[in-house]
Amino acid sequence: MVKFIKMNVSRAMSKRWAQQCVFNRIVTFSTKPTQHAAAVSEPAAEQKTVATPAAATAQPATTTPAPTTARKPIVPSNYRFIYPEFLPDPKVEWRNPIREKLERLDMLDRRRQIDLPEFYVGSIMAVTSSDPHAAGKTSRFVGICINRDRCGLRSRFVLRNVIDHQGMEVVYELYDPTIQKVEVLRLEKRLDDNLFYLRDALPEYSTFDENMEAEHLEEGAPVPVNDIKVVLRPRPWLERWERQNLLGVANIDQYIKDKHRKSAERVQKPWEKFDMMKQYRSTIPEEEQKEVFAEVHTELHSMELQRKRNKRKRTFGKPKQLA
Repeated sequence: MVKFIKMNVSRAMSKRWAQQCVFNRIVTFSTKPTQHAAAVSEPAAEQKTVATPAAATAQPATTTPAPTTARKPIVPSNYRFIYPEFLPDPKVEWRNPIREKLERLDMLDRRRQIDLPEFYVGSIMAVTSSDPHAAGKTSRFVGICINRDRCGLRSRFVLRNVIDHQGMEVVYELYDPTIQKVEVLRLEKRLDDNLFYLRDALPEYSTFDENMEAEHLEEGAPVPVNDIKVVLRPRPWLERWERQNLLGVANIDQYIKDKHRKSAERVQKPWEKFDMMKQYRSTIPEEEQKEVFAEVHTELHSMELQRKRNKRKRTFGKPKQLA
């Protein structure tokens, strides 16, 4: 009897010990169907959708459209031209992701306080800024935008106008807190990226009326490109314009000689347009552009809608004088 009890106890202990030593099997699976499962499920789904004649008379069959794989991008592609200051600096040694992110937040806060409209190089603009030395403590300057450079809070643009037969240029920081109002009197583009050659052009190409009224474009209309070609004055020039492949100048060949042409050919670098690494270092990849504008798209879009509402209110305002 004692032997029988000892045998049962030893069997129970061995079973318990075996259960403790056995490892639980872990089953892993994926929620994505395999190619074989997807191929098998498609005919099954077709069989389920096929209805009998009696069922077809009782309940009409509904067809669902097939889902499209390609999704449209949320951020418009023209944002990199309208808001180039939101993009980081192309030079890698000047890049700092944390500083750029903080600057974008400050730029959005500034845009909530003041309306900074869309403009390009070649647009005629009017900027009103605070001036403690002026009579009304404000000054207004009208001119054509000849350059737009830098990134982030350091972005700036240059306006040029000829006043009393004297060329004047004013450099404005785009996010300067002293700027009170920015108006675009004529929204257009030019053939070149900068218009510094207007300094050596005839004064009529840089003369604009200070009381010029704004010209409004229709909503959704493309930005017009002004293909005018300016006429330069005789040499000497401020820069060697014959070396810059300018499209908006008409008479460069009139004032250059053979020695100027030879020196221009000597310093030309036609192979640079095939240098992919230089292009990569001097531009921002499209993936980074989408990532940057995905952060600020919501705020910028709401500001655009508010600007359109304000524009409609100005357009359909009540007349001051009745006939």
